[in-house]
Amino acid sequence: MAYRSLRDFVARLESAGELKRIASAVDVDLEITEITDRVSKAGGPALLFEKPCSAKDGVEYSMPLLINALGSKRRMELALEVNSLEDVARRIEDLLEMKPPESFLDKVKLLPRISELGSFFPKTIKSGSVKEVIESDNLSLRRFPIMKCWPQDGGRFITFPIVITRSPKTGRRNVGCYRMQVYDERTTAMHWQIHKGGAEHFRWLERLRSPGEARQGKASRMDVAVAIGADPATMLAGALPLPEEVDEFIFAGFLRQEAVELVKCETVDLEVPAHAEIVLEGYVDLDDIRVEGPFGDHTGYYSLEDKFPAFHLTCITRRREPIYVSTIVGPPPMEDYWMGYAIERLFLPLMRKQLPEVVDMHLPAEGIFHNLMIISIRKSYPGHARRVMNAIWGLPGAMFTKCIVVVDHDVDVHNLREVAWKAFNHIDPEHDIQFTLGPVDQLEHASRLPNFGSKMGVDATHKWPSEGFNRPWPDEIKMDPEVKKKIDVLWQRLGL
Repeated sequence: MAYRSLRDFVARLESAGELKRIASAVDVDLEITEITDRVSKAGGPALLFEKPCSAKDGVEYSMPLLINALGSKRRMELALEVNSLEDVARRIEDLLEMKPPESFLDKVKLLPRISELGSFFPKTIKSGSVKEVIESDNLSLRRFPIMKCWPQDGGRFITFPIVITRSPKTGRRNVGCYRMQVYDERTTAMHWQIHKGGAEHFRWLERLRSPGEARQGKASRMDVAVAIGADPATMLAGALPLPEEVDEFIFAGFLRQEAVELVKCETVDLEVPAHAEIVLEGYVDLDDIRVEGPFGDHTGYYSLEDKFPAFHLTCITRRREPIYVSTIVGPPPMEDYWMGYAIERLFLPLMRKQLPEVVDMHLPAEGIFHNLMIISIRKSYPGHARRVMNAIWGLPGAMFTKCIVVVDHDVDVHNLREVAWKAFNHIDPEHDIQFTLGPVDQLEHASRLPNFGSKMGVDATHKWPSEGFNRPWPDEIKMDPEVKKKIDVLWQRLGL
């Protein structure tokens, strides 16, 4: 049975020895970050700070702060309730292989699968535990242990929100994870980058507002709901780079093998996870754009000041004793690396569906998701590696990839030593490296222009005469198998 809420997951982490409770008072300004950074880089547990405090404000918060909850491969597996992330990947492969039934018997056989898929659609219920406390007066974000993560940050940031919007054009829901800098008790920034679904909804609001309309009022506003703390599959789904037409709550249902329960908000026309810890209801306004940042980002560098919509709080609903969930990003590896690792494993079947020649892929921690992708392929024709590069740059979830290195099918893409050895041996730089221009991640600080820059593809495969390589290609050095067997037997007597 799927986790109903965040606290079910916390209980599972604790029983598995994957959670450490911190009873000492620790400051939300920088101190929790320093502790979590050390723990995450050492491969340590999830942390539940039971007494977060603020020396600056003279406050000891009444709610605990959970961080690093998804910060290891094991915890990602516990979050998705599987023995291996490959189990989920296989389920996705099976789903993608479903074919239209050709006979009555085929239709009968398909009925259980169709019924299973239908069970993943979210269910709206009358109420949930997130409605235990409803606050519409005297609203204040200062009651929450919101962190300032790094010294040059522009303020405190909500770092693990589930942000829910609805398209003014189509009515389609989007669920994203966009950081929120706190401006005051009732206002934050809404940092949805230009390529994200929430930003597209906001652009449609601008397009639909008629030129002669007053610049105040309903037409300039868009409802937003923000859930903090939900079951782990739902939290992860908000961070996934899903196609626009895929509802994140449906995909969360697929991941958890059970529908996500939703409840209607009090002051906005949106639905939120019924068993979330905290929900912030409010709106963004076309006429309220403010400076946000700097922020110590997942690149390991600060993202600089930029302008984003302001989020205005209209209501808070929560559990009576909520758990506040946070995360930190910065020099890798951190918790977000393991979320990225899960995304890599889950989306490999989707990539293979479009590019069957792909054997495996890897996004190294140091590549911070979009700087480096290593792909192994089963090469079949001249220029095959270049075809794969260009196809990847055309995929919505991978279009920001700055560098793609393509290797042969027998290279272990997760072994960076093997990749570097074979790639550097296999390339003639002028011949095997190609450059192109296109959209880049909004956090990319090295591109000559914001959101637009260059990308590099490296063909590190074995070169063929049909690709202009007319010299003999040498064999890789390998020992004779019979000699290896003989030495295996002798090894115990050598004392080495």
